[in-house]
Amino acid sequence: MPSYSAAGSVSVRPYVTVTERGTTGGIAQGSDFWTLRQVLIVAICFVLNMLDGMDVLILSYIAPALSADWQISPENLGVVFSASLAGMAAGGLLIAPLADRFGRRKLILASLVMMATAMFGSALAGSITELIVSRFIVGIGIGTVLASMAALTAEYAPARHRTFAVGFLQAGYPVGATVTGFVVAHQIDLHGWQAMLLGAAILCAAALPLVWLLLPESVDFLISNQPRNALARANKLLVSIGRPPLEALPELRIAEKSQIGLRGVLGAGRTRGTLLLWMATIFGFMTLYFVISWIPKLAVEAGLPATEAIYAGAIYNIGAFIGITSIGLAASRIDLRRLILIYMVLAAGALVVFGAVSMPIAATLSTAFLIGAFIQGGFNGCYPLATRFYPAEVRSTGLGWAMGVGRIGAVIGPMLGGILLAEKVALPVIFVIFAVPAVLAGLCASLIRLPAED
Repeated sequence: MPSYSAAGSVSVRPYVTVTERGTTGGIAQGSDFWTLRQVLIVAICFVLNMLDGMDVLILSYIAPALSADWQISPENLGVVFSASLAGMAAGGLLIAPLADRFGRRKLILASLVMMATAMFGSALAGSITELIVSRFIVGIGIGTVLASMAALTAEYAPARHRTFAVGFLQAGYPVGATVTGFVVAHQIDLHGWQAMLLGAAILCAAALPLVWLLLPESVDFLISNQPRNALARANKLLVSIGRPPLEALPELRIAEKSQIGLRGVLGAGRTRGTLLLWMATIFGFMTLYFVISWIPKLAVEAGLPATEAIYAGAIYNIGAFIGITSIGLAASRIDLRRLILIYMVLAAGALVVFGAVSMPIAATLSTAFLIGAFIQGGFNGCYPLATRFYPAEVRSTGLGWAMGVGRIGAVIGPMLGGILLAEKVALPVIFVIFAVPAVLAGLCASLIRLPAED
């Protein structure tokens, strides 16, 4: 079974160690360099994250047409937004941890089938209840995929570039959302909001053969659980990423209860850091999903025409891509926790400006870009932070629980936003309210101690 040292290293056999910096040990040979197979694995996970961004954010883009067509109040629309987020919590908490037991590849494939099926259900929904149920199921699939992909990327990326790779993976989410926003802006008037959901469902279904053929199983899982032909399968994967093969599998041991599941996440001195990570994700998700769910409608409230309001959402996601990529690059030189705090404080400032200052269209869109860069960049820094904090044997469980518990904030954010808008609370006050949890998220992340510091 892989073990985790105080220095943050993953050991796949007693005499072979892969460190975070790619030093020492036979298996680390060539680990500082990208192979074609590693690039392909991260690229597939990036595409899957694009689909996640499309599936979640498409609802915010079609929200004005949906509410006009079905005469949905802001409160009920908030419930529809929150349904997929509640599903993501269920997926992260209940389903994603199964990847440590049954394999990451199997869980990703099953989740993708669930997402495609439920997206077809969303397109065919004939009532609010049907839409809420289908969006909840979509969320379960997304919540599972997000945790499994981050763990798989952390494992396959070169050790020296692991933090960047996991951060860059998260950039697929806003890229998918951005492309979706521009497509919806051009096509929704011609084809209607149901056709937008149908198109998203078809894309999810089309990704299944790609994942089936090209996405491998986790080497850590093969070595730890040792399914049939585990040694041959693990060696084939190790050679394909430029690492030497294993001579034999380690002795298969049944993990103690204290080393698996939630006990494993909280054990070995990780309780304080885990609780801080959970609080960071709750506060971060609260602000993040308020913004991404409501920004097109809030842009209308701020004075933009409906079409340009959709562009505000898309431009926000362009900023998100820049922010997520930049924090991943900067983390190779600056402490990731400090970066998260800086980004979240800047995000809070941009939120206050967006809500309180009357600006021309260009300035409004530029501020939306900055909000996307800082809130998405700062929050998505929590993914590589979590992969560095948790050892391989509980990494999917740790990520799943962190992002699952965090969905508490993701559910509260859009619902609270809907209530505040329905109560006619002034926009400056609303944005100040949601700037506070952004700062708290950064503070919590900055207080987490990584294993090498203990």
